[in-house]
Amino acid sequence: MHDAIAQMLEKYDCRRAEDFSQALREILQEIALLGLWRSKFFEKAAFYGGTALRILYGLDRFSEDLDFSLLAPDEKFDLNIYSTSLEKELAAFGFEVQVEGKNKSVETAVQSAFLKANTANQLLVIKAGEDIVRQIPSGQVTRIKIEIDTDPPGGFETQSKFLLQPIPFGVRTCKLPDLFAGKMHALLCRRWKNRVKGRDWYDLVWYCARYPELHLSHLEQRMRQSGHWTAQESLSEKAFRDILAETIDKVDIQQAKQEVLPFVRQPEALEVWSTEFFQEIAHKIVIS
Repeated sequence: MHDAIAQMLEKYDCRRAEDFSQALREILQEIALLGLWRSKFFEKAAFYGGTALRILYGLDRFSEDLDFSLLAPDEKFDLNIYSTSLEKELAAFGFEVQVEGKNKSVETAVQSAFLKANTANQLLVIKAGEDIVRQIPSGQVTRIKIEIDTDPPGGFETQSKFLLQPIPFGVRTCKLPDLFAGKMHALLCRRWKNRVKGRDWYDLVWYCARYPELHLSHLEQRMRQSGHWTAQESLSEKAFRDILAETIDKVDIQQAKQEVLPFVRQPEALEVWSTEFFQEIAHKIVIS
């Protein structure tokens, strides 16, 4: 096992097969970021979403995907040109991973690709142990989706954050008030498999507790782009808070809990969830 990977594993308390599989996913995510940095990807794009919050700001839940936004719209952008760089970077640390582009039947501004790796084989790379590897179903594949918005709404700012493992490198990300605006847009406007996405609500609690500032004009631009704010006047703080309060009143709290449960380390943190709880914490949001 590569020395840098051994050091990355030290922060995990892996005892079960699930622990090793999650550690593997998170290590692959961070090496993928390194590969993108080497290929100058962050000169054109910024990292955002739940995985960005976990890696860069310490969000305490598991996350699956790597989400990015171009800094400016570019209909000619092609995510596939980074596939070889990603595969080479992961191979340099001993991992055998294929990067496959996703061809969509409906043309959208969001491009996708998948990192795919045989789970058992990669667990052997991190020396999970034969007893652990035998618990992994034959042929199980670890998948990490990469998505990038090639037609981003404007009005957001970015900054550089630095990671030290597997080697020191930099990642461009949206500033926190804009990240919160993006999360709020998902919470207010997302239609996700006809179900509530509990992870959005978990992240709302995290933001309200730690980084409650929300960039309202960026939220407005996102809502205009998606057709959820069409009024001539700007989105006011009162209008935003009214929409959020209405959304909270309608959310299925039990469904939200069930969706996020596999992604949290401390399920007891969900026990307090209720309509009243979310209405109360919404008052902590600071508009900028």
